[in-house]
Amino acid sequence: MSEPLTTIALAGLCLVGLAMVMAAALKGWQGWLELKRLEVNGSRGAATSFGTGERIEMADLKERIRKLESLAACIDL
Repeated sequence: MSEPLTTIALAGLCLVGLAMVMAAALKGWQGWLELKRLEVNGSRGAATSFGTGERIEMADLKERIRKLESLAACIDL
């Protein structure tokens, strides 16, 4: 008589454990999707809105690239 009760209790515990694992996996999946959503939205906004510091740094990098390209082409500035 106790063997069927043990089997039912074990099955119930396995079902509860599986439900907990699936809830954690669902929470992780939703977090990952939210992260990807933020990455996509962040990359769109970053391309159009530069602050003053970023503009100066970008201009400096472009100038350095131009100088390196001219040196590579053997042209003195």
